[in-house]
Amino acid sequence: MFTPSNLSPGIGFALMLGLGVFMFFVASVVRKMVRNTHDFVIADRKIGFGFGVGSVIAVWTWSMAVMMSSAQAFTFGTSGLIWFVVPNGLAVMAMVPFALKLRRQMPAGYTIVEFIRQRFQNRPATTVMLIAMLLGLLAEIFINLFGVVLVMGVVFGISPTVVLIVTLATVTIYSYFGGLWTSAITATFNTLLITVPAAIVVLYVLQKVGGADLVFQKVKAAGPNTLNAFDGSAAAGFGISLALGLLASTMADQTFWQKAWALKPSTMGRTFVWAGLWFYPIPIVLGLLGLVGLGFGVNVADLGDAGSGGIGPYVVSHLGLPIVLVALYVLIILNACYSSIDGAFSALSSIVAVDVLKRANPAISSKSLLRWTKASIIIAGVVGGIVVSSGIDYVELVNTVYFIKAALIIPLALAIFWRRMTSTAFVVSLVLAVAVGYPVRQLVGELQGIVTLEVISLVAAVGISLLSRQSFDFATLRRSDALAEGPPGDDPAEPSDVKSAEVVDPDPVR
Repeated sequence: MFTPSNLSPGIGFALMLGLGVFMFFVASVVRKMVRNTHDFVIADRKIGFGFGVGSVIAVWTWSMAVMMSSAQAFTFGTSGLIWFVVPNGLAVMAMVPFALKLRRQMPAGYTIVEFIRQRFQNRPATTVMLIAMLLGLLAEIFINLFGVVLVMGVVFGISPTVVLIVTLATVTIYSYFGGLWTSAITATFNTLLITVPAAIVVLYVLQKVGGADLVFQKVKAAGPNTLNAFDGSAAAGFGISLALGLLASTMADQTFWQKAWALKPSTMGRTFVWAGLWFYPIPIVLGLLGLVGLGFGVNVADLGDAGSGGIGPYVVSHLGLPIVLVALYVLIILNACYSSIDGAFSALSSIVAVDVLKRANPAISSKSLLRWTKASIIIAGVVGGIVVSSGIDYVELVNTVYFIKAALIIPLALAIFWRRMTSTAFVVSLVLAVAVGYPVRQLVGELQGIVTLEVISLVAAVGISLLSRQSFDFATLRRSDALAEGPPGDDPAEPSDVKSAEVVDPDPVR
């Protein structure tokens, strides 16, 4: 049933470059809206409901959503698909209380690193958060670059190096010009170009293999638990750690905080709710490709270097579908990857502007600030290309990134909602959780590792904070405006002066 498609690489190049040309056209129009760094990184806080929903879905519908859903369904059956899909949408909707709370506390904010700096007024805490955010955003770029390399290699046989060069050049150029405005508008187009085409392609795949009933019959015959939606192996293998990591990847990801501070306050809550709900059909539909591969006897060895992550592209390109449908599927993957990469570029540029350049030189001119902020996109793209070309395993990279990000959930949530949370507790809980939890994950197992990580994070964060009598006044956050123009002395003091933000609570029981 599965035979090589032998599609011309020229089709692949046409898809990559054609999508890039369209995005560049949008960026060239949007460029007129970008007058300064503030516009570039926060879109003047004027993104409305429509562009907001589209941009949130697009940055969340990255290569993982469109290919990992197929990979986990192929590996674990229906339980793998459920454990992958359900937490994804919930993670976006779970952003609502955190975003509403912090937007009220810090209405002129730009980055989550800026919040940690103002919240704790402590250099180690700020440095740890800055490193975590930069590495997290770079990992998002790596993962989505890998997604493009994977699909173009499986379907068209194009060299990874060539794909990397074309993709980086394409996305970097159009991201460079418009910043968040470009990301929001192109992402909305990308969302539309993912949802409907995905349904069309998968319907044709099901028809080609004999219908959905036959697929599920064959999946059932492929193993004793392949149709058991509650099979514990998926939960222990990746489900629980992924669910927690997904939560961390919204509330502790600058791509989402950038949206939270850029959205109009009146629409922010429902924007995240609708984005989470609208996201669900995408991985559900594309996950069915993994069940087709499982039911019809595709082996991991058939997928070559791509591993289980390549099952979706393999099924679509080896079933003898019309070229237009194969091209449509590839366009879905490209849309997902391009929108996520430019979203990560935009988020990274906001951190560079607010938390690196402006902190290093408060007196930097507006033109220099914008120029160096844009240059960070090019640097990030080059670093991403180098890492992806090293041949790192895609699925393992995804799971590891989410595991480590899960360590941020408890300390960051407490920093937002609990005034007794201290800088020492924040740093120790994060570092200790990863230092102990990650070795447990590697030596014992995924489930044991994530449980260890979260328990240590909770105990350290709460225990150390309760030992202190410090209490934070959240009202001080309202005075923050990191990109406001002013003399060098206007920049907030570097926080070795802890007492300026954390004061002794006369009633430590409160």
